[in-house]
Amino acid sequence: MNAPTNISAQTQNRKADHIRICLEEDVQCDRITNGLERYRFTHSCLPELNYNDIDISTTFLGKHLDAPLLISSMTGGTEQAAIINQRLAQVAQHYKIAMGVGSQRVAVEKPQVADTFAVRKYAPDVLLFANLGAVQLNYKYGLDECLRVVDILEADALILHINPLQECIQPKGDTNFRGLLDKISILCSKLPVPVIAKEVGNGISAAIANKLIAAGVAAIDVAGAGGTSWAKVESERAESPLQRRLGNTFADWGLPTAECITTIRAMSTKVTERLALSEVERSRSAGYAYAKDVPLIASGGLRHGLDVATAIALGADIAGLAMPFLQAAATSETAVAELAEVLIAEITTVLFCTGNATLYQLKHSGSLQRIE
Repeated sequence: MNAPTNISAQTQNRKADHIRICLEEDVQCDRITNGLERYRFTHSCLPELNYNDIDISTTFLGKHLDAPLLISSMTGGTEQAAIINQRLAQVAQHYKIAMGVGSQRVAVEKPQVADTFAVRKYAPDVLLFANLGAVQLNYKYGLDECLRVVDILEADALILHINPLQECIQPKGDTNFRGLLDKISILCSKLPVPVIAKEVGNGISAAIANKLIAAGVAAIDVAGAGGTSWAKVESERAESPLQRRLGNTFADWGLPTAECITTIRAMSTKVTERLALSEVERSRSAGYAYAKDVPLIASGGLRHGLDVATAIALGADIAGLAMPFLQAAATSETAVAELAEVLIAEITTVLFCTGNATLYQLKHSGSLQRIE
């Protein structure tokens, strides 16, 4: 009878540890970057635009956003997390940007903390993403648990985060990933909201992205390397020298965010070119959507609006930031709002100084160049 209580307590403590470690310790990647610094926009000294006419709005999964921003999944399940999520949600509502919450496993195990995730009352109009670990589908979770976390948030979509490296290092991690793709496919066919596949900071390759899309996933969040290293985070929580050693060894493991975006888009184009039109149509009718078309979220080490604009010019649809929003939300709602203002101004400035009035024009302008 005590096992579920013990498990939920462990999960709740882990959530508190993650916030503390991310705010207080150096858990950023050291030797690997997000790769976005390898690109540069061509400056236009004569943009022929009125700055005030620039439009950075977009749609994602059918919902309007005033800016191509996602407050990436971070936390929930503790008193501090409830305050953070409320501040983030209120700012998301004001600026009409998307928001995800941290893993809601703790809310399934301990329903009394569900309110720490239930931010719809603060953000009635914005795109909200529920969140569970994909590996939990191998640990007695199924459609009912996924519906429960979607209902808690009144979410527009469910993020399934995929984190094999973190689970390897995390004390008592869940490491049975066998057969997950089939279970994800079944879930996608039954869940009434779209499913988003997300890494947690080690990146999603083009090959895996295509498998996930074929399984029915509606969007991909690449969550590449170059930002917070969850291997380093878990090494700070290590209960043995082995776990600490693993965290340090794999601190810079993964695919840079820029590489994830470009290879996913490039692979889809090559695949499409190789197939006859009839084959493409047959594949689509069988439920296979090429990565060329899939909604793509860029996250992993993005720190400012120039990173956001670069990721979008590379092929992403929206961009997610976690650490900057966590640091701001730990301070005040005003700090979160100030960050949102800065990000929006930075994105708008990129468009203005490249002579592009919309995000669509930016994507197709050819103004982003790789620095050799």
